[in-house]
Amino acid sequence: MSDALVIIPTYNEIENIGNIIDAVMGLSDVFNILVIDDASPDGTQDLVRQKIDEYPGRLFLETRSGKLGLGTAYIHGFKWALERGYQYVIEMDADFSHNPSDLPRLYHECKDKNADVAIGSRYISGVNVVNWPMGRVLMSYFASVYVRMITRMKLRDSTAGFVCYRSNVLRDLNLDKIRFKGYAFQIEMKFKAYFKKYRIVEVPIVFVNRQLGTSKMNSSIFGEAIFGVISLKLRSIFCKKNFC
Repeated sequence: MSDALVIIPTYNEIENIGNIIDAVMGLSDVFNILVIDDASPDGTQDLVRQKIDEYPGRLFLETRSGKLGLGTAYIHGFKWALERGYQYVIEMDADFSHNPSDLPRLYHECKDKNADVAIGSRYISGVNVVNWPMGRVLMSYFASVYVRMITRMKLRDSTAGFVCYRSNVLRDLNLDKIRFKGYAFQIEMKFKAYFKKYRIVEVPIVFVNRQLGTSKMNSSIFGEAIFGVISLKLRSIFCKKNFC
């Protein structure tokens, strides 16, 4: 059994899921994969089940009744991983915007270099985003600037979704009290780890916009992040140790 689990949430990712599974399974480091599918009507689940026959004991599928939000998918996956004893748990998109070849770099930052949280960062060494419209690049970049201003975290890419966590961090964060479901979920997880003084490192990656399938981003997700960051900061001030 691998000590590292890659969690991949899906909704209508039939064009990508088979290839991303093969790419992860083909790495020299051994990773297991948990796909969490929110009742995709396009056959994503069926393809994953076929792949389970190819990778017995390494590929797993959890299905949910509908679109319940990215944050809740990851929380479901984190709890699943902790129950089964994984030591390193990694978030990754299904659409190849996160390059599977970068997985070992995040993993070894935690396993060998004592990071508690390793972030695949788009902005730690400039702006490394390919094929995004300029408006979306600017929105994402300045969202991270805004988060730094409000929270005082020194992270360059606080909204990143390519992240490796040590299992002890996930246990300590009290997953049942993670409030946000969309874009702000990523910020909340990092801020709570920062608040508890875990060692967070950023690893430079190149983020490539999806080639196949449809993006799940929308304006309401960004709205949650804008107001959610203020809420996080206020809760950290007034609730102190318990972070209500």
